[in-house]
Amino acid sequence: MNIKYIHEPTDLQCGQAVLAMLLGTSPEEIAAFLHNDRETNLREMQLVLTQNGISFSRERKQAFTKADLPKTALLSLETPRCWHWSLYVDGVFYDPEHGVLDDFPQSERKYFWEIYTK
Repeated sequence: MNIKYIHEPTDLQCGQAVLAMLLGTSPEEIAAFLHNDRETNLREMQLVLTQNGISFSRERKQAFTKADLPKTALLSLETPRCWHWSLYVDGVFYDPEHGVLDDFPQSERKYFWEIYTK
């Protein structure tokens, strides 16, 4: 999977940016589809994935280290400021706020849903 990094357009659009990276579109298109330019919830994230034919695990799992993650994952992270969406693909973290990283951005609790890729 070839991911093009997208920085979140606003502090509230990490979910839209993650979905845009996965789908190869823009956060603005995701926001328009959801009629939401603020925080996204899990239901909205899953709706966009389903509507675009992306298969994923419905089971939320906790990660403690990078080694706990599958090849591709939607991440929900408890950062110092808030709960935050991020993306993990092939050993790289694509974080809409913090950039392209080799490890998790600073976060207390880390949850993920596996994204199934071909």
